Amino acid sequence: MNIVILDALTYGDTSLAGFNEVGDVTVYPTTSADETCDRVADIEVIVTNKVVISDAVMEAAPKLKLICVAATGTNNIDHDAAAKRGITVKNVAGYSTDAVVQHTFSMLFYLMGHSRYYDEYVKSGAWQNEAVFAHIGPSFHELRGKTWGIIGLGEIGRSVAHIARAFGANVCYYSTSGKNENSDFEKTTLSRLIENSDIISIHAPLNRSTENLISHSELLQMKDGAVLLNLGRGGIVDEDALSVIIDVKPIYVGLDVLAKEPMKKPHPLLALKHPERLYITPHIAWTSIEARERLIAVTVENIKTFVTA
Repeated sequence: MNIVILDALTYGDTSLAGFNEVGDVTVYPTTSADETCDRVADIEVIVTNKVVISDAVMEAAPKLKLICVAATGTNNIDHDAAAKRGITVKNVAGYSTDAVVQHTFSMLFYLMGHSRYYDEYVKSGAWQNEAVFAHIGPSFHELRGKTWGIIGLGEIGRSVAHIARAFGANVCYYSTSGKNENSDFEKTTLSRLIENSDIISIHAPLNRSTENLISHSELLQMKDGAVLLNLGRGGIVDEDALSVIIDVKPIYVGLDVLAKEPMKKPHPLLALKHPERLYITPHIAWTSIEARERLIAVTVENIKTFVTA
């Protein structure tokens, strides 16, 4: 099999040697839209993370039999075009659940405990001038007894819910599809979840019902001091609205995903009066070493399964 990996840079330093077991492999660190058609012309298997495989790309690849999306979401693939041509599309589900759950709590505790302030305080040398052993600056709360609202109770959302409960939090959830039912946790409306929650975490896909789900009115509904975490998809939180509200209302927000990635300058979230209320990581929640190794291993297995079917 002739295999092309179109955006290997997205896998970091994870070994791609396993692909050599299943075919002749060509690896590109990145691939632009203008380069895609030329790079797949004689290819039977495409491996992509974010590179878009459109109808035109498939048209340019007459030998193409299999598209492996090295990710869970497959919205970068024209599924109708693939079906019309008899091209199989495979993805990798569940590989990053533990990593994303871990990052959710990492973001929460960084914001909730004012870690940036205390770290900078000590490193500035100010602690050396204290009269007593402890410097009590910005106050922080315990998680026990707080209400944690989860938007999107899929596999990741459920895992977050169980761990939050282990910390003593009271968990409720909002189903963005309206179809999710889970008797272990309280189901509620979006409005009630936002009004009542001390912590809100988003673990939902981006679609018509979730785009800008959290905008001006929802942000204003949040409790003062509440924490909002988006580990779902960029575009669920309205970034323009957030850039305004976060400066006038004391809420704390952690974002691992943005509407445009990487973020571009000028960006409204880079010009805040209260940057200490915002914590942004560059879409890394899924990127633990173990998660990336699982991702590549399952993608290779998907090719092997296809070949031997």
